[in-house]
Amino acid sequence: MENSTSNRTSKGLFRILNAPQFPSKTELATFAAGCFWGVEDNFRNTKGVMATAVGFMGGHTLNPTYKQVCYEKTGHAEVVQIEFDPTAISYPELLDIFWNLHDPTTLNRQGPDVGDQYRSAIFYHSPEQKSAALRSREALEQSGKLGEFKNRIVTELSPASAFYPAEDSHQQYAEKFQK
Repeated sequence: MENSTSNRTSKGLFRILNAPQFPSKTELATFAAGCFWGVEDNFRNTKGVMATAVGFMGGHTLNPTYKQVCYEKTGHAEVVQIEFDPTAISYPELLDIFWNLHDPTTLNRQGPDVGDQYRSAIFYHSPEQKSAALRSREALEQSGKLGEFKNRIVTELSPASAFYPAEDSHQQYAEKFQK
């Protein structure tokens, strides 16, 4: 898949091919749920998601590379930034997908991937997103669905900070192998 600039949105994310025309108003959501390749693929296949990009957020190193995030102490998490149509999918619906994509009770680990770059995090872009994330986390904790997990939710909730896109070779990684 080619990642040309014509494939990017005004926010720098990669458009989803065959998606309906962009609505006049979109919103951003940013999630960290382990390795960003599979997380991105899940969101790219969600109705109402218009564009995505994988990258890094939440750390202290400016313009980090994938290698730096994996092997140095940048403090960044691997994230997926999503541009979505709020008339087609709500932020709470995106949160439901997020919670079901990973184990939110493991600190700095998802499956075989270990390190703070694989932490579970929600980076909110507005006070409304923060409130929705808090309500969603609380509802999940009270639902009893965490019985399959041994611990409490450790998902970080932080305001969105600078988003650093990963190198093009990491963008739409799963799609490159589906051709």
